[in-house]
Amino acid sequence: MKNNSGKKNNKKLSCFGDLTVNDGHLTVGGCDAVALAEKYGTPLYVFDMQRALDTAAAYLGVLRREYPDSTVCYASKAFCCTAIYNMLAPLGIGADVVSGGELFTAIKGGMDPGKIYFHGNNKSKAEIEYALSVGLECFVVDSELELQLINSCAEKKQNVLVRVNPGVEAHTHRFIQTTAPDSKFGFSIADGTAESVIRSIENYGNINFAGLACHIGSQIFEPQSFEIAIDKMCDFIVRLNSLGIAVERLDLGGGFGVHYIENDKPLTPEQYMKNSAAYLNSAVKSRKISAPHLIVEPGRSIVGEAGITLYTVGAVKTVKDIKTYVAVDGGMFENPRTALYQAQYTAVAADRADVKGDKLYSIAGKCCESGDILIDGIMLPELKSGDILAVLTTGAYHYSMASNYNRNAIPPVVAVKDGRSAYMVKPQTYEDIIRNDVIPDLSEGVR
Repeated sequence: MKNNSGKKNNKKLSCFGDLTVNDGHLTVGGCDAVALAEKYGTPLYVFDMQRALDTAAAYLGVLRREYPDSTVCYASKAFCCTAIYNMLAPLGIGADVVSGGELFTAIKGGMDPGKIYFHGNNKSKAEIEYALSVGLECFVVDSELELQLINSCAEKKQNVLVRVNPGVEAHTHRFIQTTAPDSKFGFSIADGTAESVIRSIENYGNINFAGLACHIGSQIFEPQSFEIAIDKMCDFIVRLNSLGIAVERLDLGGGFGVHYIENDKPLTPEQYMKNSAAYLNSAVKSRKISAPHLIVEPGRSIVGEAGITLYTVGAVKTVKDIKTYVAVDGGMFENPRTALYQAQYTAVAADRADVKGDKLYSIAGKCCESGDILIDGIMLPELKSGDILAVLTTGAYHYSMASNYNRNAIPPVVAVKDGRSAYMVKPQTYEDIIRNDVIPDLSEGVR
């Protein structure tokens, strides 16, 4: 699809990345959002490829200047499809995967397995065997059982990082904090478990301890949380060095925030990385330890603001003296984040994106759940059935968390760039939804 909207009256849409308003219509990647909805239908995920490429390149650029001995790995769980890896791999970016399925998708998309780190707190034997068979660079170990499985499956020394819990409480929702004392992730530094596990690795003939990993949470705005994590990790490196254990690599994870609502104030990739690189350089010098190879894992911050979701308005229903619901043709099956952890969003009427809202609405999904509310209270222009509504910053944890709940089809993803559009994930059909259904014949089954 080629968009011919031109540049007339083109202006930026507030703080939301490269979104613009052209003659009143929301445009993304040079494409008119209303025209996209008409061509591809709704609900529709729309992904601005250039925006994501520019953000990924920004992470690479600042680290090459400020901390050259580093690797940027894309955190696959944010948005996983073959096109993402095909887009990022030529930049020299690696990948962080958390399942055999993500690993398979990354390789099919052209990612070099020698640049892939396999995370996850309960990898199966089959996943470990598959990862070894394709030449995975490194496992990030999160259990003693995993050490045993890797050691028994590997035929030569396999690199591992040990995930530790540094006990840093980032200011984010408790469900996406990953270093609280009772977190399911990582071995605790505080209680000595991490040290004990690392010391045990010398007993495994097919495992090479390559370093440490941590991840303190998601949607983090303030740099201080990362600084505290660096201090704690470097102090732990000092302790390991005193035991004769070298730490070659340090994976600080991701968690860099993005704009969902106007009040969000994330740093830029340049600001996040310049600050962390400078702090890490200072930390290792003050402790007189060898500077480790740095690994960072941005995911949401690469793809989040590159995505929007388009919906068609259905029923508009007012509960007298309480609220007015606007029902759309999506819901928690394609965006479970509001139901899971009260995520907040910004939305605009796609054909009046520059009009100040004067009506208070709650945006309701179509699922058979009272909690299927996408936005509970937002000022928008008056909406009617058939209008196109755009919800912003949906490039991360939307398609990747979508389901067929209520047997709804997972929406397609359309890539946009330079005024052109094409599918990056095709639409599901009802036949796709029932493809693996079978009616069992138990007449002669085993009792």
